[in-house]
Amino acid sequence: MRVRGKGFKEAISVSEALKIVLDNIRELKTEKVSLDKAHGRVLARDIIANIDVPPFDRAAMDGYAVRAKDTFYADEEHPVELKIKGYIAAGDSKRIEIGEKECVGIATGAPLPKGANAVVMVEFTEREGRKVKVYRPVAPGENVMPAGSDIMRGELVIRKGTLLSPRETALLASLGLSEVEVYGKPKVAIISTGNEIISPGKKLEFGKIYDINARALYDEVIENGGAPTFLGIVEDDPDKLREKIKRALDSFDVILTSGGTSAGVGDISYRIIDELGDPGVIVHGVAIKPGKPTVIGVVNGKPIFGLPGYPTSCLIIFNVFVAPLLRNLSGLPERKRKKIKARTSMRIYSAKGRREYVLVNLVGGYDGSYSAYPILSGSGAITTLAYADGYIEVPERVEYVDKDETVNVTLLSDSIRLAELTIIGSHCIGVDIALSLLGPLQSKVINVGSSGGLMAAKRGECDIAGCHLVDENGEYNIPFIRKFGLENKVYLVRGYRREQGFVIASGNPKGIRGIEDILRDDVSFINRNAGSGTRILFDLELQKLAKDLGEKLENLTRRIKGYEIEAKTHSAVAAAVAYGRADVGLAIRTVAEQYGLDFIPIKDEQYDFVIPKEKYEKNSVQRFLKVLKSEEFRDKLSEIPGLIPTDETGNIIHFPE
Repeated sequence: MRVRGKGFKEAISVSEALKIVLDNIRELKTEKVSLDKAHGRVLARDIIANIDVPPFDRAAMDGYAVRAKDTFYADEEHPVELKIKGYIAAGDSKRIEIGEKECVGIATGAPLPKGANAVVMVEFTEREGRKVKVYRPVAPGENVMPAGSDIMRGELVIRKGTLLSPRETALLASLGLSEVEVYGKPKVAIISTGNEIISPGKKLEFGKIYDINARALYDEVIENGGAPTFLGIVEDDPDKLREKIKRALDSFDVILTSGGTSAGVGDISYRIIDELGDPGVIVHGVAIKPGKPTVIGVVNGKPIFGLPGYPTSCLIIFNVFVAPLLRNLSGLPERKRKKIKARTSMRIYSAKGRREYVLVNLVGGYDGSYSAYPILSGSGAITTLAYADGYIEVPERVEYVDKDETVNVTLLSDSIRLAELTIIGSHCIGVDIALSLLGPLQSKVINVGSSGGLMAAKRGECDIAGCHLVDENGEYNIPFIRKFGLENKVYLVRGYRREQGFVIASGNPKGIRGIEDILRDDVSFINRNAGSGTRILFDLELQKLAKDLGEKLENLTRRIKGYEIEAKTHSAVAAAVAYGRADVGLAIRTVAEQYGLDFIPIKDEQYDFVIPKEKYEKNSVQRFLKVLKSEEFRDKLSEIPGLIPTDETGNIIHFPE
């Protein structure tokens, strides 16, 4: 693209006009709506789970709740015989505890009794009076849905700005919510102006044209989160137009007029807008083609747009200025359209000093490439927009786009928006805080644990992996980058510290002071799942204790009541202690605070971010890294108990070799 020299000035630039508009409007109030009216609305606040889903460890099958180790050698020839202590139905609140060679009959969905860590399906059992024969072994956690395995209490489950679909409303129902806070829909008044305009359905007389813009604007408003009302056609009469706009200001948040914006005798809307109140007209004339005579005013904090009368100009200006405003007010994310590469079929000259939107048709070639043919029918023809596949955006200082030049074509028909940032690995509320500071961004977070995150990074499935793995020397994450063969494939970015420790009942009724107390006969323990960073940390601490006591690690694990009972989340550990299923477990301070439990610090662990080198330069990744280094992130992180930013937060501590 050839660039003009400096010094050309004409109307206000597009970016400057956008800034002026956003600086002069007031935000709409949010509103609470009942859950049955939430579908299709935009969430105005993050939804933080106030309960675990499920709220307790629950049976996933009908059968018998058992200690898994009691079934390990069962088979068809040598069944294991267990004593039945009772039966728990779905919805029961019975408090039953089982010991060695004991079990409880259980229904699908019923809470697991204390001491049990698996369910044997009824199909693999045979009851004989108060005993049952088990013909098949089960592993710890088999046929059990742990507390918080679906949703953790304190977890950010739906982010502010989410458009609520049936999936999200079902999730809200699972949390027991009956209403939700959403962004208000901006009420938009649409007024067509001009002596030549008549409504569709009427007889078309000579010199008249049908009102195209009202229909197009009405549907565009809906698509961009607003609630439109068409107030009719107003002829070129200043008093009638003034009265119509004044009435609209009483009832609507945004007002759109089309026609009457240029400097001709009949173009009166900009004069009227400037008379209605302060600050009046803030923009008249934008360095854009088509749509230069656009008028933008603000009266009492309410924006009024005088859009051009030509259909193509009107809709391009709507999409450049009005659509972003409506989406901002209604909470919808910025609309991103798909872009593809194409070659220009001819030289395209641009308007001097104006950003130009050149509508094009795309034609495919034999080699799978595309050629872009500009549509030359002009902004007054509705077919210019209706027949276009997309547009080329030509910057203000570009004089022309040459023939066969490769350009980006923004497609008009594309409505699919893929995730811009995918994070896989160990979950932490710090990640949610960082994402909340990114602004509009389509993100996906998949929580599979630190080891799972490193595997995802190895396969190139994620942009970022959250990780907090520690080795026997107390070193975090870097040894595991080597272990997974990622030295030449990833960056490691320093995150923040998290306080790990023992979660115990409020008031510490068992008098637990440290890891030695977990060996006591009167103390029950809830463990974490193998492969999690927390489980690795606990096993390392246990190895140190075994060495100090001069015992084998296996001997210590056998002495711990509940070592083999695993929870998959920090929240599930806290839930087990809060509900009395265990006396102690290892988790982060954050969940202890959420459940009102006491906390005994063990170690400040390092939670870092692993980034595949192919993803490092990605815009969304760079935005995430910028947030990590920001003061705002440090301040918000410091407000969360147990999360500690450091001077290194956001720094690269390992480069691909």
